[in-house]
Amino acid sequence: MRKLWIAFGLLLLLVVHPISNVAASIQRFPDVPSTKHFAEAVNELAKRRVIGGYPDGMFKPSNPITRGQAAAIIVKMIRLETTNVKEPKFTDVTKANGYYQAIAALAEKGVINGYGDGRFGPNDSITRAQMASILVKAFDLPLYRDPDYGFKDVVHKNSHRDGIYSLYQLGLTTGTSPTTFSPNASITRGQAAKLLKAAEDVKPGIVTLYAKDYQWKRFADVSKATSDIVDIVPGSEMPSQPNLMTKIHLVPKKEGTATLHFSTFADASRPEHKNYRKYYVHVKKVDDEWNISLEETDDIYSTPVQLWLDDARTETNEALTRAKSITLSTAEGKLVNDHVEFKPCTNTTLQYCSTISIDQPGTFIATVRYMDDKEVRYWLTSTEQLDKFYYFVHVTPIKTSEVVKVWEGAQLGQHVLPKGSEQIATVTRDKGTNTFRITPKKAGEFFIDFPESKVAPGSHRIYYGITVRVSTLGPYLHVSAIVSEEDDMVFD
Repeated sequence: MRKLWIAFGLLLLLVVHPISNVAASIQRFPDVPSTKHFAEAVNELAKRRVIGGYPDGMFKPSNPITRGQAAAIIVKMIRLETTNVKEPKFTDVTKANGYYQAIAALAEKGVINGYGDGRFGPNDSITRAQMASILVKAFDLPLYRDPDYGFKDVVHKNSHRDGIYSLYQLGLTTGTSPTTFSPNASITRGQAAKLLKAAEDVKPGIVTLYAKDYQWKRFADVSKATSDIVDIVPGSEMPSQPNLMTKIHLVPKKEGTATLHFSTFADASRPEHKNYRKYYVHVKKVDDEWNISLEETDDIYSTPVQLWLDDARTETNEALTRAKSITLSTAEGKLVNDHVEFKPCTNTTLQYCSTISIDQPGTFIATVRYMDDKEVRYWLTSTEQLDKFYYFVHVTPIKTSEVVKVWEGAQLGQHVLPKGSEQIATVTRDKGTNTFRITPKKAGEFFIDFPESKVAPGSHRIYYGITVRVSTLGPYLHVSAIVSEEDDMVFD
């Protein structure tokens, strides 16, 4: 992993002899041999006078560094202005402290915080978890949120959890073992040098988009589609409001092209102002460095649509019933495609399920004939999503009749139909059962009441009735029914 470092107070800048022009890989400190994983970073930062050794010429890579020393190092690396800084008001950091200006500058920028009792703890050893959070803020790295990863010693309530996960996602740390991060362990000077250099090196390859660049206050919607080409990580410029999306980090992962879309809230005062953008994100490596370019587009792709009877699932060891053929027509009955390409749904728990693609807006009827000769029609409405790369498609299986089976153990008593319901639908009940059969006649709605319903012995559920809705979907009548029920359990 990469960590940060500093020696004693003013020894940070200590370089007794002039720096030569030899390569940074040449050993500068007797106790930092080239075989050490942090040697290259230590030598590079020493060459740049970012870090220094002790008066005896040693670097002492195993020594811990303090929070004050870490602040001083980071300020130098990110070239943060330390004059005319705002008073940080930490009870243990006075202007006489050698790290005062660095601590104040980072506190003003929101990179560092103190403890709950008002102290900063400049002489405390900085922990691995604290360093993770500081580096993400200091180098403006993407903050990956809501992580679920394998460090068992980083609990969800740990305030540095997102920072640790971010360094892990960026490849800057692998932890102290495959399953542990050791968040409370102190960082050594050698580890710190390597981590700092790694954070600095990863930053140039990351592209950051700001809402203000589009004359927006914030982003309202950012594409969350996973991609092996680039990570899209929304973030906030205000540490106190981490959920305020004012920036987007694009993190390259491999060469290729991905898509990106984002939008802001519509402004009624500026109806002509475009409130969304769509881009192709082209990722390449040029001279071994990542290069990201954006190409604006208005493309909308074919959208996969799942045709499924939402009340049909496979039982144990039951074979799936596949589609035999699918045709697509307009709502007015005009044939669009008499041989629609389809494939089975990937979810093998869904019975009577197929996937097709929609590549245009409109209202359609898909007729599916299954291997068991069952025929089902689906009502599809496809709407252009100008701010996205796909169509919004709503699917409704057209039910020209409905069978509602209420739990047979339920004590429903007699059911009551409202006056005029017979004009909307015919309702029959199988004798001696709680099964209702509904056949639609015209558009409308009514409620089948169970005025005598009681809670059955051994049960806590009571059933009040069934809401019946009949609508027209093109030339077809469609009926839906919803049972009203409630858990009547009383807790003492």
